Amino acid sequence: MAKQRRSLSGKVVAITGGARGIGKATATALVRKGCRVAIGDLDLALAEQTAAELGGGTIALSLDVTDRDSFSAFLDEAERQLGPLDVVVNNAGIMPVTPFAEESEESTRRQVDINLHGVITGTQMAIQRMRSRNSGHIVNIASSAGKAGVPGIATYSATKHAVVGLCEAVRAELRDTGIEISCVMPVPVNTALMEGVSDQRAVKRVEPEDVANEIVDALELQRFDVFVPRSLKFTITAANLLPRRGREAVARFMGVHKILTEVDNSSRRAYEERAAHSRSVDEGAAQEEEPKAEPAEKQRDAA
Repeated sequence: MAKQRRSLSGKVVAITGGARGIGKATATALVRKGCRVAIGDLDLALAEQTAAELGGGTIALSLDVTDRDSFSAFLDEAERQLGPLDVVVNNAGIMPVTPFAEESEESTRRQVDINLHGVITGTQMAIQRMRSRNSGHIVNIASSAGKAGVPGIATYSATKHAVVGLCEAVRAELRDTGIEISCVMPVPVNTALMEGVSDQRAVKRVEPEDVANEIVDALELQRFDVFVPRSLKFTITAANLLPRRGREAVARFMGVHKILTEVDNSSRRAYEERAAHSRSVDEGAAQEEEPKAEPAEKQRDAA
């Protein structure tokens, strides 16, 4: 028997990194469903512009996911203005592209702080707020890179593997609590994060709206594994049945080893510089904190 879809109308949603990219697309889709949305972003001016465009009572708030006090203040204000949170979407993330041996310590720490610690903080705070009501839904944006290591983004892959593991463990802890969790794992998404990255024959990008639509579906049907596109689930399952050499051969055939090692450095420089000086940014587009360069990164000129 097919699952009954639940209505999202009137649900209160908080989205990190919601000013653009996947965050903005998700906010847009949820507003259309009748949700009351708070978008948190380091770039408050852009977040306010996005909120005004979306309408539907959408509010914009300042947020740095690497700062626990900032995160708490974001959720507090969202609840003060909109009501108790029904959904928290942990979307913020960055993806610098560089050979692992050349990655700076600052870049490594920044990726772990934003991509992993930010998701951990958001998940913990969401549970604490939802537990007394025995209801709620947490959506964590991971990546297909959380299921397989991708050359050129080793640390990013590590953080996304960690997010997948976090979701699986927390799902078990939340069993019978009434709180749901979803783990979103898209292939490369057509946002600023993929600037300068060439397409490969067997790895087709998806649009932010594709990810947003799957998030809506996961909320309505209470799905945990959210692969984008859905066919990715079968690709990963089939690959895991092969021995390691077989999996690696398939990955090479698909061009996975080239996706983020053969990039147009000049086209990517703007994103890399923004990511190098960001604290809290959208998975699809790093936000600028200061207009200065990152010398240690070697700018291969991010999940």
